[in-house]
Amino acid sequence: MYTITNIYFITAIAVIGGALFGFDISSMSVIIGTKQYNDYYGPNIDSDVQDGMGRRYSIQIGALTWVLGSVSICIAKNIPLLIMGRFTNGIAVGICSAQVPVYISEISRAEVRGRLVGCQQWAITWGIMIMFYISYGCSHMEGVASFRIPWGVQAVPGAILFTGLFFLPRSPRWLAKKDRWEEAENTLALLHGNGDINDPYVKQEMEDIRTMVELERQNADATFLELFKPSVISRTHIGVFTQIWSQLAGMNVMMYYITYVFAMAGLSGNNLLLSSSLQYVINVVMTVPALIWMDRWGRRKTLLVGSSLMMTSLFSNGIIMASFGHPAPKGGVNGVKAASWEVHGTPSKVIIANSYLFVASFPITWGPASWTYPPELFPLRVRGKAVALCTSANWIFNFALGDFVPSAFENIKWKVYIVFGVFCAVMTVHAFFCFPETAGKSLEEIEAMFQEGLPPWKTRVSKESTPVRIPRVDNPGKADYAHEAV
Repeated sequence: MYTITNIYFITAIAVIGGALFGFDISSMSVIIGTKQYNDYYGPNIDSDVQDGMGRRYSIQIGALTWVLGSVSICIAKNIPLLIMGRFTNGIAVGICSAQVPVYISEISRAEVRGRLVGCQQWAITWGIMIMFYISYGCSHMEGVASFRIPWGVQAVPGAILFTGLFFLPRSPRWLAKKDRWEEAENTLALLHGNGDINDPYVKQEMEDIRTMVELERQNADATFLELFKPSVISRTHIGVFTQIWSQLAGMNVMMYYITYVFAMAGLSGNNLLLSSSLQYVINVVMTVPALIWMDRWGRRKTLLVGSSLMMTSLFSNGIIMASFGHPAPKGGVNGVKAASWEVHGTPSKVIIANSYLFVASFPITWGPASWTYPPELFPLRVRGKAVALCTSANWIFNFALGDFVPSAFENIKWKVYIVFGVFCAVMTVHAFFCFPETAGKSLEEIEAMFQEGLPPWKTRVSKESTPVRIPRVDNPGKADYAHEAV
């Protein structure tokens, strides 16, 4: 079968798995408020009811699961079937969001790895925007077609992903781990040496992969418990918190509930919905600079600047709402209890501008970096399990915030901004002291960096490679050599 070898084309197909996440978000955000949806499934549905093998093959299974879930949602005749379809889609999103970054990180050159893995976030933003406008357009249709068409359309990217993966190569590092050395070498040559196994980059990469695979085999088979051993737990902590902070920064809160914020700032009707939808356009556009320059900026600087900018916007909005706002009438703005605070005039315009600035700060920093960073941290033997654990932390906090935020807006009002502003302040300090720089280093070089124990604030973006001594796991007195970027 023909195999695609262009790394950018491979990435474009693989990150459709990220687009599924975006489709999943937007396919409900518009539809659940429409009259057609509520007439069919029943009015005033409780909010709790609404939510309720190798790298390549794993992603393929996720894609197929997504198609099945989407079809189930499209034809659902009642709430239990709708929940079942949503649950199936959730499984698919979980599989793809855990495996796509790992796959891309393992086939990429170090100097463009951030750009390529960051495309996962870009695909998510495209999925959110496209599905929002499809759903918004269909919401003007009469009858059940208004929501069945969007839910059916979202199966299309899953089908494209499933089919496209047949033409993508396997991860060379995974092949090496399975003792399929010839396949691993040929795949690296196709990806990075124009088919020449004697290409200097291919030879060096194979040498580094062989060294690390041999070292890792001196340990027992990997289990999740290994992620909590002294040699790995610091990386587990960094990877898990990268995903946790990406949620506690408040971006998904803004994406889900920006209509509440703009309602409190005085917007209503189609003006409210379309103004809120501009965040999706900003999200797509502002991811591009990160994809182009993140490997040059480095991970640390990207994360630190992003959390600082978001903290500033959140604190600013909280202070403005506290100083110039007042409680909304009983029942909330436009009958929405979560829209429990009102601000009018010039301060409301500042809040809207600040909200857009906040949205712009995330996709250029923490958005793509939070997907790029975790797969880089871990040795090959536990990389798949580690990224799955990190991703699960993302979804756990996503779910928790979905339950927390509406009641928080209702009960503590403008103080919600202060809460998330504090989270951004803490994550800035945490990232400075605990998150090392990985940009420009091969995955094997990152392993060597962790073994050396260099303080995170002393790590730098790598520019070129020189030999590095890697302590042997079984005998620290002996050493193997890889190449460390300096």
